[in-house]
Amino acid sequence: MRLDAVKRTMVCNVRLNFKLQQKNIPLHPQNKAVMIAAHNVSLAFGKQKLFDDVNINFTEGNCYGVIGANGAGKSTFLRILSGDIEANTGHISIEPGKRIAVLRQNHFEFDEVPVLETVIRGHKRLFEIMQEKDAIYAKPDFSDADGIKASELEGEFAEMEGWNAESDAAALLSGLRISEDKHYSLMKDLNGSEKVRVLLAQAIFGNPDILILDEPTNDLDILSIGWLEDYLLDFKNTVIVVSHDRHFLDTVCTHIADIDRSKLQLFSGNYSFWYESSQLALRQQANANKKAEVRKKELQEFVMRFSANASKSKQATSRKKLIEKINIDQIQPSTRRYPGIIFQQNREAGNDILKIEGLSYSNEGKTLFHDLNLTIEKGDKVTFLSRNGMAVTALFRILVGEIKADAGTFTFGQTITHGYLPVNNEEYFNTNKDLLDWLHQYSPSDMDDTDVRGFLGKMLFSGDEIKKKASVLSGGEKVRCMLSRIMIAGANVLIIDEPTNHLDLESIQAFNNSLMNFPGTVLFTSHDHTFTQTVATRIVELTPSGCVDKMMQYDDYIETEKIQEQLEGMYA
Repeated sequence: MRLDAVKRTMVCNVRLNFKLQQKNIPLHPQNKAVMIAAHNVSLAFGKQKLFDDVNINFTEGNCYGVIGANGAGKSTFLRILSGDIEANTGHISIEPGKRIAVLRQNHFEFDEVPVLETVIRGHKRLFEIMQEKDAIYAKPDFSDADGIKASELEGEFAEMEGWNAESDAAALLSGLRISEDKHYSLMKDLNGSEKVRVLLAQAIFGNPDILILDEPTNDLDILSIGWLEDYLLDFKNTVIVVSHDRHFLDTVCTHIADIDRSKLQLFSGNYSFWYESSQLALRQQANANKKAEVRKKELQEFVMRFSANASKSKQATSRKKLIEKINIDQIQPSTRRYPGIIFQQNREAGNDILKIEGLSYSNEGKTLFHDLNLTIEKGDKVTFLSRNGMAVTALFRILVGEIKADAGTFTFGQTITHGYLPVNNEEYFNTNKDLLDWLHQYSPSDMDDTDVRGFLGKMLFSGDEIKKKASVLSGGEKVRCMLSRIMIAGANVLIIDEPTNHLDLESIQAFNNSLMNFPGTVLFTSHDHTFTQTVATRIVELTPSGCVDKMMQYDDYIETEKIQEQLEGMYA
């Protein structure tokens, strides 16, 4: 399957063609054509300055991951590149004759259009030619002029390999697991996940010269994400992508474009290299007394370690790159803030954690899981998987007492207290309480305002922010409040349902690290590949007819053919 692509995780997949740029103007090999570039771009909304005199070149054959804190302007920058909005100053230049394609987020734009046609519309000029040809050939009074025009269109159509358009579009749809019986259905007849996959096929149809993707992995399952990773690994043109999926960024990106301090700084390598080097620089900055020579030596040793790892592994793209010398002096710490997520147990758990016997549950006549039998051991970090996400959510809601199972029982040990992060937290925030009062209601009676403020501060709420009403928080702010609630509880078993939804990369990284270090037991589910791979020590996949339970890491599990064969039988 895709063993090399899947197994490239935090470090081993790093590309070390790492040359930081001076004065924010990137340097590129002379043999690489600049496909799209930003020249002196600045943008502000009122008093908020997003970009200030940004200059950057995106060259052919590279994949650029655009990262930055929430509100830094990642999606806005993509919209400037695609021409959807204009900057206050500066301009965007595109190599003449090159075609740009964008993954659109409007899932209803093509509701009245057949699926196959929606994909072909991704190549605007090709689709226009198809329409023009059909209109000419349909004329009852076909003239000589029409014949000449049709001939010209046919020539242009052939140059674009238009005769393969339908088969190429169908191949993309099949690769993204849109079955052939749906290729001629209207878009409105598809579910949300299927629409996302069709729009992704639309963006990549026709081999665009410049491909811009804003959160392409949202709502995609692991198989579709894997297909997209493999597609981009073989893609020969330029890709610019915003994503919160660290594994995806590590797998496909040759460069990272970091939005920080209203600037955009470009360097070679993937997200993990950027994160590790930035953290090292931050630690060095904190130690102001350390001599410059010692700091430089640490950075050089760090680069050598990554270089060794990169040389022993397959490159994350088919485009091999020479390792260039790194300008050590240019490595800078990020200004981004990471929340202080620290889970501590008020009481260590005994040996009896959780026993599930014969548990079954159905929803609207569909069996989500049946006759589930599990014993959770002390210290287990179990990721629960299912092809139907409702199955895991239902199991977690049963365990915390929100709903009842159809059959079976479960028993927590006497020493167990659990903290729960639901996938849908809206009911917790239907209140006019400010953040201080909101968190107070979940804190011990002897905890004063100062202590509660401390927990909010760890989640980056400070000053007047704690006076905000809970009901007006953003999705990411609500998740951080829920994490404060869990930390205050001091539970020894954590039940976590899709924890990375709505969080930025900084919060995801901090959350990831906290669960890796948590000494208690964790039951969780997540679509974040790196999160699952680095936290889980045990895999349980729920099916309508049972479960598969394995003590192994996530990457090993999804690559085990025997397990996949077993699952096919259980889902049949």
